[in-house]
Amino acid sequence: MIKRITLLIFIVAHSVFCFAQRSKLIKEIEDLKKDKALQHATWSICVMNTKKDSAIAEYNSNVSVVPASTLKIVTTAAALSILGSDFKFETKIQYDGTLDTLAGILKGDIYILGGGDPSLGSEYFKEKKDSSSVVEKWAALLKAKGIKKIEGAVIADASIFEDNMTPAQWIWGDMGNYFGAGASGLTYLDNKYTIDLRSGATGTSTTINKIKPEIPGLQIINNIKAGGSDDNAFIYGSSYSDYRIANGTVPANRSSYEVDGSIPDPALFCAQSFETALINCGITVSEKATTVRALKEHNEYALTNKKTLFTNYSPTLEKIVYWTNLKSLNLYAEHLLKYICYTKTGFGSEAAGTELLTTFWKNKGIDVSGFFMNDGCGLARANVITTKTETQILRMISKDKNFNSFYNSLPIAGKSGSLGGLCDGTFAENNLRAKSGYITRARGYTGYVKTRKGELLCFSVLANNYECSPTEMKLKLEKLLIAIAEYE
Repeated sequence: MIKRITLLIFIVAHSVFCFAQRSKLIKEIEDLKKDKALQHATWSICVMNTKKDSAIAEYNSNVSVVPASTLKIVTTAAALSILGSDFKFETKIQYDGTLDTLAGILKGDIYILGGGDPSLGSEYFKEKKDSSSVVEKWAALLKAKGIKKIEGAVIADASIFEDNMTPAQWIWGDMGNYFGAGASGLTYLDNKYTIDLRSGATGTSTTINKIKPEIPGLQIINNIKAGGSDDNAFIYGSSYSDYRIANGTVPANRSSYEVDGSIPDPALFCAQSFETALINCGITVSEKATTVRALKEHNEYALTNKKTLFTNYSPTLEKIVYWTNLKSLNLYAEHLLKYICYTKTGFGSEAAGTELLTTFWKNKGIDVSGFFMNDGCGLARANVITTKTETQILRMISKDKNFNSFYNSLPIAGKSGSLGGLCDGTFAENNLRAKSGYITRARGYTGYVKTRKGELLCFSVLANNYECSPTEMKLKLEKLLIAIAEYE
């Protein structure tokens, strides 16, 4: 009898606890509904158990909201499902003409055939002990094959993707910066360069110490002033143009402060870098490095028979997706979108790629009504999606054989990425995994969390046009995340 009473007390206590945790989430949702900072805002939440196709908590879940970088879950999940975790991109080094192996003379051109690899020469995959760049390794391989002289040029071929590297809906204020680097069929060094600045007293002009790496022909008009406590500098410029204007402010009295920009023509810079590496290792090159795109513009390109000397393989897609989501790499997400399009159509197009991804999820049974995709990374404000759609995608990918690769790519609350400072000391810490998103007046989180029962929940929380600071909005959403983690 005593055991039965004890069991009954436990059941009642547990039920009360679970009800309290459910009530906490509902209370947080109700509090946000009344929050003055959200009076004119659009915000939404959807929470599901990955085992059930119904929401356990929701508000405005069918309303279209700007997702910012949470959109990357749409792209990276699809890429893993379509291509597989072990997929590798290929970059081929080829030649045309004739190769005299005895004399070591190539009477023809060397081609770098881009394969859509976002990680070629990337800082995220470079080992500290490895002092040689990828183009230096290529040059060494050519030298080992006995090539001493190239009577031609190094030509970069990025034609696997469209020449227009940046999506149509990206704004002018983004494109010249590192986060606005567009996806080239031959991306190199993350399509990024760094301006090293020296700043003096507040209000004074900064000076450029150096540019890393040095890009031939790059012209930067430096209008950056000293002032403020953060990096508030922006670089303006378009694809294939060497003219750049840098405006804004950086902290005062710094001997060295770095601002990152997007390389105007990454394929050309890759060819130029390879040419330099060849010359440095003793191989002469008679003509100036160029690209297939530039040759076509001048009606100087002709199809020739090419032979492959060797192939450069990327890290696995699992590793590429890991960095894409952990560091929120717009460039990588755009590559995945265009490469999926290439595998389906033979050509990497942004517009066709967004249609293909939308159709892919629709065919998986996802409700894509209210979903309008304009890029693969979330930088375009023209992107809108519902929290219901994002949550359904998370639920669907949880059943995919590549799910572990996707799940492990998401930042962990209190531990890594943009979630490193969130949910400390709560049940969400080291438990909740999510992709965050932030652009002006748009913030959100979408991901997974395990309940105390071990059940896996998926969720999406998005807010647009709030009337408070980004940091204040982050704290408001953090309360929701904690409540979701504690839901029973």
